[in-house]
Amino acid sequence: MYKYILGIESSCDETAAAVVEDGKKLLSNIVASQISTHSKYGGVVPEVASRMHLESILPVIEEALAKADLNFEDIDGIAVTQGPGLIGSLLVGLASAKSLAFSLDKPLLGVNHLEAHISAVHLENKVDFPFIALIASGGHTNLYIVRGYTEFELISKTRDDAAGEAFDKAAKALGLGYPGGVMIDKLSKSGDRNKYKFPLPLNTKKSYDFSFSGIKTSLVYFLKKNEVKNENDLNDICASYQESIVRSLLNKTFNAANEYHIERVVICGGVACNSRIRELGAGFGKENDIKLFYPSPSLCTDNAAMIATLGYYRFRDGDLSQLNIGAYSTLKTKIVRGQKSFSKTGQHS
Repeated sequence: MYKYILGIESSCDETAAAVVEDGKKLLSNIVASQISTHSKYGGVVPEVASRMHLESILPVIEEALAKADLNFEDIDGIAVTQGPGLIGSLLVGLASAKSLAFSLDKPLLGVNHLEAHISAVHLENKVDFPFIALIASGGHTNLYIVRGYTEFELISKTRDDAAGEAFDKAAKALGLGYPGGVMIDKLSKSGDRNKYKFPLPLNTKKSYDFSFSGIKTSLVYFLKKNEVKNENDLNDICASYQESIVRSLLNKTFNAANEYHIERVVICGGVACNSRIRELGAGFGKENDIKLFYPSPSLCTDNAAMIATLGYYRFRDGDLSQLNIGAYSTLKTKIVRGQKSFSKTGQHS
């Protein structure tokens, strides 16, 4: 029986540990952020990230257990991010999880970081299956059909830059610093989103794939030809640029939901914290008669609660990992095209 699952996350620049009970109740969720360190470089420095994980990993795990009021012996399984992510960072989390599993004689499970982002929604919501899930983050922009707690079918992904990268690179071009998405979202609230016209990336119903390198390039050329005159102008640029990215994400997500006749959409990943995607997404949901779900912002950014949650359901399915599992840096899942007809109850029609 798997009741208490310890989750460990170290795929990028957050060192995190969490304890989840029965896949539903969050007992603790500790995150040690490295943003203040990496902001001076304008982005994540992999070697620095790895070294900071080494310093933080054990104190974070101990704090997560203490907050959950549990001991190591109480844990029924250990779930850890196996990939995708920065190899050096992933290896810190994996080594820690393997050491604990071996010394405590506890089962170990390596989980997919992206699938775990989707699983975060189950901690706060009852979402019937199947549903369409959009993962939008700094490194990935993917669409899935989710048929069960551990059944994920990738139906599209970005061809180049992810949405989060487009925000970060734009912020760098505008001199706003890191993390870029947070800064652009903040300034956009005071801007006119209709002031400037940036292209809607891959704006076609024929493809669910994403592409954000073009809109990033259009901003670079815009800035070469146009001077940012004042703060109001900067706010307008940010709002207009953000609007194109958000509309592209929502257009493709809801087009997929309509084509596959699925009436539930989950939006997750760091970009799901964006205030405009939440505001505009509500309108898309009403217009298409589709229920829309988001995890809370703290469960959208990288965290270990999502790792523990997916770990619980995979342990329940009988999945286990050996102590010799390795890390992987990139997503190797193939795109599939699933059945396109479901009844309102979520069963195949």
